[in-house]
Amino acid sequence: MKKTIVGRHKVGDFDVWLKGHQDRVDLFAPAVSSFRTFQDTDDPNSVMLVFEDADVEMLGAIINDPKNKGIKDKHTVLEPVVLSMQVA
Repeated sequence: MKKTIVGRHKVGDFDVWLKGHQDRVDLFAPAVSSFRTFQDTDDPNSVMLVFEDADVEMLGAIINDPKNKGIKDKHTVLEPVVLSMQVA
């Protein structure tokens, strides 16, 4: 069953991370229909992605796949990446 999933993490450099939007579109395309990007109002290096129609298992596999470490490093993604889903 596909769901809306929220992903949250910090970045080392927001401007570098934001410029990588198309890389994220390409990376997550197999697991989600679309996503929206948010920045915390009180911490510019804290970001959130809201993934629509997400395959939860596939999305988690993409995020945790060691082969994607290079793209995380390129976009200054800091661990942990926390995924949450709606329960009610």
